[in-house]
Amino acid sequence: MGDRWHVRVDRSVCIGSGMCVNHAPDAFHLDTARQSHPLTEDRDAGEQVLAAAEGCPVEAIMLTLVGSGEVVFPPEE
Repeated sequence: MGDRWHVRVDRSVCIGSGMCVNHAPDAFHLDTARQSHPLTEDRDAGEQVLAAAEGCPVEAIMLTLVGSGEVVFPPEE
């Protein structure tokens, strides 16, 4: 069994670019206000979801490990 991530979008930061949907259409959708939402908050770790978080132009997507809360993205500086 692999890692599971908790996916959160900070909608106060989200600009509705749609990059998350382009990278991971099975993980994100835009609402009528063009704000991103994860389709499910806890999901198996995956390259598409990580690419969506990394590709967000304003880093509005946060990924943490389910259980421990360890930050996966964005990297802590």
